[in-house]
Amino acid sequence: MPFLATIGGRTIESVARFGSFWRFAGRAIALVPTTALRRRDWALLMPQFYEIGFRTVPVMVITGVFVGLVLAAQAIEQLRSAGLEDRMGVLVNLALIKELGPVLAGVMLAGRVGGALTAELGTMNVTEQLLALRSMGNDPVRFLVTPRFIACLALTPVLTCYADVMGGLGAWLVYAGVFGGDSGAYWHYTRQTVQLWDLGTGVVKAVFFGGSIGVISCYKGFHCRGGAEGVGRACTEAFVASFIVILVLDFFLNILINHTYEIWYLPRSLI
Repeated sequence: MPFLATIGGRTIESVARFGSFWRFAGRAIALVPTTALRRRDWALLMPQFYEIGFRTVPVMVITGVFVGLVLAAQAIEQLRSAGLEDRMGVLVNLALIKELGPVLAGVMLAGRVGGALTAELGTMNVTEQLLALRSMGNDPVRFLVTPRFIACLALTPVLTCYADVMGGLGAWLVYAGVFGGDSGAYWHYTRQTVQLWDLGTGVVKAVFFGGSIGVISCYKGFHCRGGAEGVGRACTEAFVASFIVILVLDFFLNILINHTYEIWYLPRSLI
């Protein structure tokens, strides 16, 4: 009986947390049009755009370049043995644009920005600043969560494009500079094969990843307990949860996008 009671209590607690999260997310999403369209609320948005977007660009650029370098170094010998060396650009850029770029941007954003958001809001929570905001008749979700959610939602696709471009350039540097490949063939086959659909696929994924990171990080910050130790635990939980959600979303979005592509287009060959 104690064992069953423990299982039941934890199940009820998990369901309650799940419902609480979706109520929190629904409130933040419902306030997006108001915050985004009212000029006086732009003062809440601009600092978040700077913190989440501008300050993340250097990390995203460096990471994107080295991912491209690694992809090219790993793939060159296999492509040479198959006689497909000149298709290097197709392989690397499709992998970056459709898969690695959005996931890379999401993971980097979860690590750098998600942790910062959770720590900032968690500190405000444990020091009762959120309670003070409510006591003055203000909505903490509107002033603190929705601007951060909008910034994550809007800037993750932009950061993904940075990662894609820098990864493609990094792969080209290895292909042409280190292994002596034909730069003309690299860019020619890339231009012929990579379509706007592929770019749109990565952007759509990035929107979902960014929104998930914003909501999860803010929720963990709003509901952390236990002082400084609780804030640190909430940061870890926010990153782990965001990473898992990114992988799960990536799987289901891939299935949906592939079915949509089969309906609208014919499958294409990479050779």
